[in-house]
Amino acid sequence: MRIRIVDAFTDRPFAGNPAGVLILQPGPFPDDDWLQRVATEVNLSETAFAHPLPPGGAADWALRWFTPATEVDMCGHATLATAHVLHTTGLATGAIRFAARCGVLGATADDDGAVTLDFPTSSLTPVTIPDGVAAALGAVPLSVHDTPEHIGDLLVELADERTVRELSPDLPSLAALSRRGIVVTAAAEDPAGGYDFVSRGFFPGVGIDEDPVTGSAHTALAPFWSARLGRAELTGRQGSARTGLVRTSLRGDRTLLTGHAVTVIDGDLLAAP
Repeated sequence: MRIRIVDAFTDRPFAGNPAGVLILQPGPFPDDDWLQRVATEVNLSETAFAHPLPPGGAADWALRWFTPATEVDMCGHATLATAHVLHTTGLATGAIRFAARCGVLGATADDDGAVTLDFPTSSLTPVTIPDGVAAALGAVPLSVHDTPEHIGDLLVELADERTVRELSPDLPSLAALSRRGIVVTAAAEDPAGGYDFVSRGFFPGVGIDEDPVTGSAHTALAPFWSARLGRAELTGRQGSARTGLVRTSLRGDRTLLTGHAVTVIDGDLLAAP
């Protein structure tokens, strides 16, 4: 079967967040063990598996995501990568509805090639700074918020963009501090620089030391920064080595995430289920 590597939330190769994408035949997913072995072999932060659903239902495609270590409930960049593959190969046109563990997710290709994802907005619960967070990060948080079960991250606000950029956390210590990971964020240093806020995401507990661009985290970052900046339309820059931009639009209980994607590898997976 065909396997593709797609760089998401970028318009150029070797930037953004790479995802593996496998489009499967109609029918049930292969065994979980095989899906996990493929994702471990691909060894990217996420590998997406999708298969078409019968017409007339609530969704058009079934979608699952695996890190090299485990299955996750929600993933933005691999959803964008999957929608990009479906549109560029002619397997889908117009709006796509994905059935996933976190509910039905939407994806629409724009005229300029960008893909807009329709995801549930994450609620934010302020919490007391947990013991060990400041020491593990090497920086003192300004605030900490918890996110719901399908995200499972701690959202940690830091003093400024430079602190976020220069962070070098103790990853083994971070792994024990949240259900999925730690997302750190700060306001953009220069509001005229083309983005409104910065972030980085660390997920050692699910096999990802640092994720290059975390789409799902922006379902929490969007309401967090929209409340502070007073605007529903924002752009976030994730400050990993590969970096990438995510345009966010807060629509009440839904958040739209927009970005480009580039297919960089297109080949055959020879180890069939």
